[in-house]
Amino acid sequence: MVNMSNCTIIMEFFLMGFSSIRELQVLHAILFSLIYIAALMGNLLTIAAIVTDPHLHSPMYFFLSNLSLLDLGCISVTLPKFIVNSLTGHQSISLHGCAAQIFFFIFFAATEFALLVAMSYDRFVAICHPLHYGVTMTPLRCLCGAGGSWVSGLFYSTVHTGNMFRLPFSGSNVFHQFFCDVPHVLKVSSSEVRDTEYILLAMSSTLLVVCFVFLIISYTYIFSTVFRMPSVEGCYKALSTCLPQLIILFLFLLAGMVTVLGPISDTSPNLLISMTYTILPPFMNPIIYSLRNTKIKVALCRIMKTFFFPGRKCPSLKN
Repeated sequence: MVNMSNCTIIMEFFLMGFSSIRELQVLHAILFSLIYIAALMGNLLTIAAIVTDPHLHSPMYFFLSNLSLLDLGCISVTLPKFIVNSLTGHQSISLHGCAAQIFFFIFFAATEFALLVAMSYDRFVAICHPLHYGVTMTPLRCLCGAGGSWVSGLFYSTVHTGNMFRLPFSGSNVFHQFFCDVPHVLKVSSSEVRDTEYILLAMSSTLLVVCFVFLIISYTYIFSTVFRMPSVEGCYKALSTCLPQLIILFLFLLAGMVTVLGPISDTSPNLLISMTYTILPPFMNPIIYSLRNTKIKVALCRIMKTFFFPGRKCPSLKN
């Protein structure tokens, strides 16, 4: 901290995390290291399978590869710093490091939400209008959908981060959290920054509601079409594709809304809620989308066969 005119200006923050007991800190570091490695491997293998297998060069898997890339970024913003702090016993993070965490987490989270909206439209066309799928979901439109998601996330993150860090912080620099999140940063911001941020949140909430309504309408049409399918296998396949996506999206939104709109707490439930939207989606998405998908499993088998088991045969895809 730097003292200026009897006012303490914050230059670093302290992330208290889950425990102050040294043994538990090391145990948490080991546990979250395993989670981080599993998330990295799952998402990297998903991207590798989609990129290397021509059978997976379609709009659905193009969006899925973008989702995996976003999950890699999202979990890499928070967990590595927490793991290092837990191992070293140093809980501090610099002001610039905190700004970087805020910027990149908002960027990846906002982009992922926009991408999930694009993915819901892709599933809507594939299930409700399958004969028009090839005409509607052209490569150019897929690029525009994914590119628009990245650009909108970048713009959203720049606006919010720029506003939150444009004035000095004062007050307590201790966060009962394992990463720099928006509510704790706003708590030590000036009243001018908080007022502007609330206006920005209100404006962005309007857009969020519009996207949410679009998602509800899309999935309403999807599920109504699925339940009318005569084939049980086709119905199961469609539901297994859409339901996990919808569940993760609702978990992500619910946990984020509780954290941002709810009271700031120094208790463990607040930390667990934060884990729900920072760690759970990047960890669960590869399991939900990849390990349950036959085409991706076959592609991963080919990759493993090429590098580790040259003599082993992989199952073929049934068209």
